[in-house]
Amino acid sequence: MSNTQQPNVIIDGKEYPISSLSDNAKGQLASIRACEQKLRALQQEAALLQTARNAYASALKVELNK
Repeated sequence: MSNTQQPNVIIDGKEYPISSLSDNAKGQLASIRACEQKLRALQQEAALLQTARNAYASALKVELNK
């Protein structure tokens, strides 16, 4: 007997086995996951750009004080 556990997803506090979801629900879940992944990437990019902006602002201050 196999003791493997099916992957589940929790939505609004309720747990659902992914295998029991309709194809449409699985598609919606995949879209949500893709959005979350893209949001994480954009947040990382925003942090990188903020760091670069701060460096440019510091360089500008040095230049203006010459």
